[in-house]
Amino acid sequence: SVRKCAERDPVRVEVVLERVPLCLDGVLAVPVWVPGRRAPVPTPLDEFGFHHALAGTHGLALVMFTGAGCSSCRAWKRLLAAYRAQHPELALFEVDAGHAQALAREFSVFHLPALFLYRDGHFHCALQAEAHPDKLRAAIEAALATASQEAP
Repeated sequence: SVRKCAERDPVRVEVVLERVPLCLDGVLAVPVWVPGRRAPVPTPLDEFGFHHALAGTHGLALVMFTGAGCSSCRAWKRLLAAYRAQHPELALFEVDAGHAQALAREFSVFHLPALFLYRDGHFHCALQAEAHPDKLRAAIEAALATASQEAP
């Protein structure tokens, strides 16, 4: 069972990106959250939990506004999943602009994807970067070198 697998070696239990739940020793199981690890994919947010979730986030957080039919958004999701694997200190959040229209208006989102950087639960800035890991890293570093902006 998953519980026995987690007890033997908690590091070996993972949630697979393709949403196929399995334990790495071959035991098919439901997804298991390993305490102390952040999710490898963006955490979905809506109007009701957005501010609360970000206020409780320590360190850096990146919020991406996406849309269901947005191919650029899918490319960014893949990029951010890979980037997150290399930078586990970065928390990732996703807002579906089609469902969370109030948030999209609040942040003046007119194009997708739209990225926003938070530091220790506070808005830092809107983030502009090419969809490339080095360009994203450089954009984050440049943004952190400047003063934080006023929240939308």
